[in-house]
Amino acid sequence: MSIMITKAIIPVAGWGTRRLPITKIIEKSMLPVGNRPLVDYSVQELIKAGVKDIYMVISNVEPCQVREFYQENLALNMYLEARGKKDRLALAQTLPDGVKIHYTSQDPSKKYGTAVPIAMVAEEYNLNEPVFVFFGDDFIWNPDGESAAESLLKAIKDPTDSAILGVEVPREEVPKYGEITSENGILTKIVEKPDLADVKSNLVHVSKFIMSPALMQEMVEYVKNNDFGSMDQEYMATDPLETFVKKGGIVRIAPTTGEYLDGGSVDGWLHANNVVCGKK
Repeated sequence: MSIMITKAIIPVAGWGTRRLPITKIIEKSMLPVGNRPLVDYSVQELIKAGVKDIYMVISNVEPCQVREFYQENLALNMYLEARGKKDRLALAQTLPDGVKIHYTSQDPSKKYGTAVPIAMVAEEYNLNEPVFVFFGDDFIWNPDGESAAESLLKAIKDPTDSAILGVEVPREEVPKYGEITSENGILTKIVEKPDLADVKSNLVHVSKFIMSPALMQEMVEYVKNNDFGSMDQEYMATDPLETFVKKGGIVRIAPTTGEYLDGGSVDGWLHANNVVCGKK
């Protein structure tokens, strides 16, 4: 069965405190990798996979650099035309015709965590179809192979399925991520940042999903029905994901042959630049 998914949620709100001081003036998702911002690797990959509507969850702080990047810059276009640089116009057009970005503002001083932006968009737009969920500060680099979006689509067997991208890492690195275990390609458990002594699998998740309407509703109920306090606990997407699995929901594991690149740390960002620029 060929399943087409035309909607995607990309959370890019938050201060990016691990990357201070640079994130005082540059949004984390806008940090450059090669000649493009971090988030654009996910955006362009999703567009190639058939996405037409992208729901960006942005900070309520203005100006928003992500929004500015994806809107037309008329002054720049006029300059390029006047200077005979029409070949550069295509580079300046960061969003192709037929694709629309919808923006939802999130107040970072209120409820926070990976489940919150998903729940906000699902509720605001009443999404009742499967959607991609890609976080905006990391991506899979696989220029000669299958993209993360393609791998997730391949894993889906039915429109009611959800999927999560699985990446193999050395056993000693598993405690930095969320360890996932599966049976016959279906998710059975996630353990966030396990102790090395307890690690049973070298497969981890990296916040790339296809979420069914039922799983998104689980996110909504989780955020609505819990009040952790602004400083006590994050609303992690993996909590309602585990609840969903325990209730019998199907979350398929999508393996990838690509390399996971993360801009959330200085070392990860430098490595991502070296890989993308061919200096690995």
